[in-house]
Amino acid sequence: MTAVLCEELTGVDGARIGVATLNAPQTLNALSLPMIEVLDEQLKAWADDPDLVCVLLRGAGAKAFCAGGEVRSLAQACLEHPGRVPPLAAHFFAAEYRFDYRLHTYPKPLICWGHGHVLGGGMGVLQGANVRVVTPGSRLAMPEISIGLYPDVGGSWFLSRLPGKLGLFLGLTGAPINASDALDLGLADRLLGESQQEELLDDLLQLNWQEQTALQLNSLLKAQQHAAQAERPEAQWLPRRRQIDALLDVADPVCAWRAIAQWRNHDDPLLAKAAQTMLDGCPLTAHLVWEQIQRAKYLSLAQVFQMEYTMSLNCCQHPEFSEGVRARLIDKQQKPRWHWADIAQVPTAVIDAHFNKAWEGRHPLADLV
Repeated sequence: MTAVLCEELTGVDGARIGVATLNAPQTLNALSLPMIEVLDEQLKAWADDPDLVCVLLRGAGAKAFCAGGEVRSLAQACLEHPGRVPPLAAHFFAAEYRFDYRLHTYPKPLICWGHGHVLGGGMGVLQGANVRVVTPGSRLAMPEISIGLYPDVGGSWFLSRLPGKLGLFLGLTGAPINASDALDLGLADRLLGESQQEELLDDLLQLNWQEQTALQLNSLLKAQQHAAQAERPEAQWLPRRRQIDALLDVADPVCAWRAIAQWRNHDDPLLAKAAQTMLDGCPLTAHLVWEQIQRAKYLSLAQVFQMEYTMSLNCCQHPEFSEGVRARLIDKQQKPRWHWADIAQVPTAVIDAHFNKAWEGRHPLADLV
């Protein structure tokens, strides 16, 4: 089965729309390196085609747009190259971040249909689109603390720009957000019904793409979103922002960890679950989340992806990432044995090393501008 399906549909005025479908529903459309390479090449070709006016990215199956990157093979490569950067990791992260950057800077209308699970690498794709659609059943998250990585794929960029301490909280806890949260926090643009995708495509094909394109597209999306308002879920995180901001008014990641830990028996089940997820997660990741959010405030988008490439390669040289993937996704016994089980015991030198160059010569993403 082809893991990415690409097709072109022709509208009434002869303009063409590109549709790229992640077609690996058995893995919840997790992004593999070949999938990323196909998508990047196709989107580049569509960007250069003057008769291709709009692109839709979507995922096959009812459960997920994309549940993240295909990290099992990456973790296995790390185990086979202990203390070193596996060639697969260097290739995978460079390709993924280059693709994500292409999405953020795409010159044409780019619609991403983020239904179901939108996790990790899937969030990176969704956040890069200039029209980010969620549905009433969407569940978005950056859950990397559970596998010993960190919120990459541009997570440094979009988490650091959330209101107050919400970005830090979501990065530390991996807490999921629903469609209303995504709209409230600027992580989505439109709410459409689960069954409206084909209607959206049909209407896109009816548009006159020769004039006032932005106005027509905006009017179409505004008209379509009314149908789903009755199904909009109750917001979870913006109503709790004041509590979270007060809790995380702290000086360092150790204090942040200990503050959230106090909520593991909270009367609010949402806060209690978030705290427990963090406590089961990787203490080293918590340090990286704190640091990436602090640094990203002063970086351009290109610099964010360059920093994350450095961080990801260094994560592959440390044992936490491969151990987290083993415990959560391979053996599935859910009991990772973290090398540093106490957040206060993670050496400063180890944290700093994640931001040091891990390759020879020029930065592989130096051409991102």
